[in-house]
Amino acid sequence: MASSSPPASRTAPSTGPASAPITTGRLVLRPVRTADLPAVTRLWTDPEVRRHLGGPVLDSVVRIRQRRIVGAPGFHAVERAADGTVLGMVTVERKGRGGETEVSYQFLPEHWGRGYAREAVAAAVEAALTEAATVVAVTQEANARSRRLLEAVGMTHAESFVEWDAPQVLYRRSRQGSPDAL
Repeated sequence: MASSSPPASRTAPSTGPASAPITTGRLVLRPVRTADLPAVTRLWTDPEVRRHLGGPVLDSVVRIRQRRIVGAPGFHAVERAADGTVLGMVTVERKGRGGETEVSYQFLPEHWGRGYAREAVAAAVEAALTEAATVVAVTQEANARSRRLLEAVGMTHAESFVEWDAPQVLYRRSRQGSPDAL
């Protein structure tokens, strides 16, 4: 699950109008709906999901996020196209870390190991690179699964640092033909 644990006030990426759905062979990435709140709340409170994200989010913060996330630009519920089950969430923040477009993701544990996160993140990164020269993602150094996923979608380790009292790694992917793609 990429992303370091952001401060509670950082709940809405600055992205512009609501995001259009992104589709893959098995998935639909679409704006979060009210009906998605139980699954999204689990993403914020499940200790396994939050193991590398600073632990479960406080109830008071969850309540604030629940009020702000429905339809918020950049937040994509990841839905399995075959049955409409919400599997997780991918966030694309246009002016994220260092002003670069930043992608982060969280998936419910019962859907891990099936390639859904890789498929969703790859689609989100590709879509973001149609507008941005680069896309970055941050994960804890200890999160080997997340690091493998980011490498599998073409991102490369660009930087290591300590944040939130844990070693972090920043991955970056550049659009082909952009000055950063050298």
